[in-house]
Amino acid sequence: MSSLNTLSVVEAIEQLESRAITSFELTKACLDEIERRSELNAFITVARDEALAAAEASDARRAAGKTLSSLDGVPYAIKDSYATRGVRTTAGSKMLDDFIPPYDAEVVARLRAHGAVLLGKTVMDQFGHGSSTENCAYGPSKNPWDTSRVPGGSSGGSAVAVAADLCIFAIGEDTGGSIRQPASFTNTVGLKVTYGRVSRYGSVAYASSLDTMGPMTKTVEDAAIVLEAIAGHDAKDATTSERSVDDYAAVCQSDPKPLTIGLPREFLADGVDERIIAVIRGVADKLTAAGHTIKEISIPVLEQAIACYYIIAWAETSSNLARYDGIHYGHSTLKSEKTASDLYDVYAESRAAGFSTETKRRIMLGTYVLSAGYYDAYYRKALKVRTAIVHGFEEAFKDVDVLLAPVSPVLPFKFGDKGDPLAMYMADIHTTPINPAGVPSLALPAGFVTEDGCELPVGMQLIGQQFAEGQLLSLGAQWQRIDLTHIRKPETR
Repeated sequence: MSSLNTLSVVEAIEQLESRAITSFELTKACLDEIERRSELNAFITVARDEALAAAEASDARRAAGKTLSSLDGVPYAIKDSYATRGVRTTAGSKMLDDFIPPYDAEVVARLRAHGAVLLGKTVMDQFGHGSSTENCAYGPSKNPWDTSRVPGGSSGGSAVAVAADLCIFAIGEDTGGSIRQPASFTNTVGLKVTYGRVSRYGSVAYASSLDTMGPMTKTVEDAAIVLEAIAGHDAKDATTSERSVDDYAAVCQSDPKPLTIGLPREFLADGVDERIIAVIRGVADKLTAAGHTIKEISIPVLEQAIACYYIIAWAETSSNLARYDGIHYGHSTLKSEKTASDLYDVYAESRAAGFSTETKRRIMLGTYVLSAGYYDAYYRKALKVRTAIVHGFEEAFKDVDVLLAPVSPVLPFKFGDKGDPLAMYMADIHTTPINPAGVPSLALPAGFVTEDGCELPVGMQLIGQQFAEGQLLSLGAQWQRIDLTHIRKPETR
């Protein structure tokens, strides 16, 4: 039974429904693998007792003919930015080290209503501030393809959990690439949804106008099944759309009609590893052979996207993290260090101790761009550029159906290689334009590149118009029938 953890969502559902396995057996196999591969540090908190109890409850429902959904009994992991009733939620930061929520985030509540089994909370960069998990207060996760390298971030723990078969699927969160970049670095699938497609309620906010919630899975079809479970309007999140949820799993069963696929020059410019460009052009050739048309295009405003993204993200994180003052929320020096002489000292000392260097940097920069005298020069201008980015994508989609691009300009890098903050920020140059535009992007395995004697994954992203998740999933599923890169596992590389 130890190999049950290697099942995909589709395979797990089939075996559960046929009574070939039980949820308890499946859940225990995942929990045992989490313990066996503890050196990967994928989890901050493992909810072993709660998971086994939920699995037993699922088996009882199935025996009584009262299963809640096809996902009933399927074990999953979730990024530690989501509130989970009775299970610690830290957002990767000591600021929330002892926070145990009394409620579930909407995504968690929906998965609970479907009977899915929560295994635990995965490692992430603090408050989503990072692209490697090196900024996690509980230590970084390690890439199972090469443990000397990062798995990406900030949803790196979720990606590792999927890639190493520690769970059947996972949930991440994407503000500027935090689902897609880890998926690219670990040979897994990650979906950044249209803003408003999935509720943000109960997720610890990084940048509220950019944050999106989505699945991280072993196959595109798995992502479609999970998206159906978590998508849809939520009265508790006014930004969610009232559009109906499509039958995403069904669209994966047949090839899409021939599409015109745009290849933006800006994503293949100087600074992108030539080996990655070669992989993406190889993908384009295979998609052409499958009947699609590849068209090289230009979206000039993409050159300003990363600056626009970081100004907006920093400003919003400065605002969102203001509540963690050691009085209302978060770590407080009053609990241990009796050094504060007044209220200001409580604020200053609590925030200094609770936040990481990177989080402090983003708060200070965000406060700066919002301050008097600089608001118009930076923040207001960034909002105008954001509008231009939206229009740039709209213009592109008048000529093409979908965009194809690499997820990252670099291969999975080694721990410590991006010590310069600017170098770390620039590693997000291909993912950050998507979030200000509010459009969906599906990251999936494209191929491998050999470096230092190790094969390293390369991911591609398919970018669509708003609420075109079905189209992306259909094309992605077709790709995975054409190319079997996604079935390769770290242990068998």
